[in-house]
Amino acid sequence: MALTLAEAAKLSNDILLVGVIETVIYDSPILQVLPFIEIVGNGLTYNQENQPATASFYDVGDTWVESTPTFTQKTATLKILGGDADVDNFLKATRSNIQDLEAAIVQLKAKAVQQKFEDTFINGDAEVDPKAFDGIDKLCVAEQTVSMGVDGATLTLEKLDELIDKIKGAKPEMLLMSRRSRRKLTTLSRAAGGVLVTDRNQFGQMVEFYDGIPIGVCDWIADDKTVGSSTDCSTIYALQFGEGAAAGLTGPGGLQVERVGSLESRDASRTRVKWYVSMAVFNTIKLAKLIGVRD
Repeated sequence: MALTLAEAAKLSNDILLVGVIETVIYDSPILQVLPFIEIVGNGLTYNQENQPATASFYDVGDTWVESTPTFTQKTATLKILGGDADVDNFLKATRSNIQDLEAAIVQLKAKAVQQKFEDTFINGDAEVDPKAFDGIDKLCVAEQTVSMGVDGATLTLEKLDELIDKIKGAKPEMLLMSRRSRRKLTTLSRAAGGVLVTDRNQFGQMVEFYDGIPIGVCDWIADDKTVGSSTDCSTIYALQFGEGAAAGLTGPGGLQVERVGSLESRDASRTRVKWYVSMAVFNTIKLAKLIGVRD
């Protein structure tokens, strides 16, 4: 069964691990909702659905034509993400009365893990960095790509609606974009005589909605991509999440916090934050992107 990090945290009795997970998901719209499938082994081979099966009307005595979905076999390999947090024992002993120094340093390392995951979730390319996994920009197929034009163009609500319509079966569960694109969408909504609806999510944070779809803002979506002759373009993604859509993959135990202990060469102790992680898109029609979005 797929679980989000927030759900996994409720099952843990490790206070330090719970604190790390809370830090990781706090301001990440992706990790707040992305479900993770726990797998045993170093990877997962799965059949990615490309086209659904069809049905037809028949007369009595007609020959029935068999129709099955088309699949492409994919393999997602778990990658090792993490970092070490070293705490000087003297500082820990003399300054913990002011602040829990160890917790603060581990929290900073957890934030670094979160930022690296978000960056890879968007921009990951295993051909460029074999140690990383492929992100949604690479996993999105050409048939699910909408373009603002040969050289890009300013965002319009019509193009955004076209992006949303690329997701089949149900509406997207998130529109993921840069801050610049979110500002432009707000301007367009006001000009059209409306405003983006705002409501609180399960973490008590205010989230904006377009056409009932939550808007996620990610700082790792660049605004300086090249499309044609334009070098100031961004991308907006539409996604559904789950075991039949976009999902994370994790090793047994998920995100882990490991106390390595005292270091031999320094008067310090080490805590390791590690995660065997990857992602998969099980159905191509659950992920789409709009490219060439200019300001």
